[in-house]
Amino acid sequence: MRDPLTALTDAFTSFLFGKVETTRLPVRTSTGQAQAVYLPTAAPGLGDSGVIIGREVYSGKGYIYDPFQLYGQQLPAPHWLVLGESGNGKSALEKTYVLRQLRFRDRQVVVLDAQGEDGVGEWNLIAEKMGITPIRLDPMAALDHGIRLNPLDPAITTTGQLALLRTIIEVAMGHGLDERSGFALKVAHSYVNETIVERQPVLSDIVEQLRHPEPESAEAMNVAIEDVRAWGLDVALVLDRLVDGDLRGMFDGPTTVGIDLDAPLIVFDLSHIDRNSIAMPILMAIVGVWLEHTWIRPDRKKRIFLVEEAWHIINSPFVAQLFQRLLKFGRRLGLSFVAVVHHLSDVIDGAAAKEAAAILKMASTRTIYAQKADEARATGRALGLPRWAVEIIPTLTPGIAVWDVNGNVQVVKHLVTETERPLVFTDRAMTESSSDLLSHDALRAAEREAEERAAAFMEQHIADLDGSSESTVA
Repeated sequence: MRDPLTALTDAFTSFLFGKVETTRLPVRTSTGQAQAVYLPTAAPGLGDSGVIIGREVYSGKGYIYDPFQLYGQQLPAPHWLVLGESGNGKSALEKTYVLRQLRFRDRQVVVLDAQGEDGVGEWNLIAEKMGITPIRLDPMAALDHGIRLNPLDPAITTTGQLALLRTIIEVAMGHGLDERSGFALKVAHSYVNETIVERQPVLSDIVEQLRHPEPESAEAMNVAIEDVRAWGLDVALVLDRLVDGDLRGMFDGPTTVGIDLDAPLIVFDLSHIDRNSIAMPILMAIVGVWLEHTWIRPDRKKRIFLVEEAWHIINSPFVAQLFQRLLKFGRRLGLSFVAVVHHLSDVIDGAAAKEAAAILKMASTRTIYAQKADEARATGRALGLPRWAVEIIPTLTPGIAVWDVNGNVQVVKHLVTETERPLVFTDRAMTESSSDLLSHDALRAAEREAEERAAAFMEQHIADLDGSSESTVA
């Protein structure tokens, strides 16, 4: 019951001014019909601190990403996986990202450049513009006083040297070392380090000691000297490939003087190495350990380690384990690992599926460019992408990608400035970007068409999802 005074007041007010309060009945409708009332909003961005990548397709907002700024708040790990077919813009993204990161004074980048044309790597032009000489690992050039990296460099700890030697051998042999072979290698390495002090020990010293072990090493384990020699024979044959085989010249001498590990950009040019040969994972292993012990230091610098053709790493169990340790160790010292892979199936169905899963789990950021529908579905299952993102991946055009930053999934258009364009879109990069084939106006038209197609796809997708579900709007 209402208060009599309140009822009298309401009646008098209604007589003078008309009824001022109405009862609104609820209207039953669908979200598809009510979308004009409740306008869509874009997903929140990643903040405004870091490097700009481009803009989010549906909202037009600038998209800014920096793993060092996001680490610990929105990112559990600063590592990044980039996927996609050739010709969709992976190369352009990598290069502009590195160029923009290097504008910060506390950034340093190492690139393993595994592809190129005209006798140089894909990053050669950028290195030249920055006044940096790439570290070009070439078996032919190495024979003529080219670049050498010594696995027994004193800058690498004794433990690191032995681990590197084991990894090289296991990669080449395709299986782990047994106890006897491991013992022979350990004895040879220990003897070389103890007796050679006037110069850098080199691989040929290890090979010689494996062929002619010292009697003391056999006596220490109460075995015959012939047994120790037999245990080390296979190891000696594998290492001999780096001394007198097809990889000779690059690792069988003292480290080349003058390699500047303090430069803002360090490029290892591996373009002269057959990407499908066993040489590539061996190179990756040597470079990875060499960097771990000579480059990563507790000096408060933020470091980026970008690896092209990264499936060569993840597809080898022994090299994958090495890099997995590097990622865990580097996270404490400000290292962001960027792996560029064409197809996820190259690694998750490979010989190192277990190790690959561990490395992929560390990558809290995943960027996926256009893939075929079957590949997109497999990628979505492996990475746990939402269904709408999986469906849109095959429709993406060059320069547009799905970004998943620890569950924050958005569609982003990568933007390249006119200053960056000559450095990013070169003749040697044609396998990575179709932008070279388009005129300026045609490129803009293609970009607008891509945005319109993506927006139309999402509108239809939302309508399909919501058209059948009803909600009550008061």
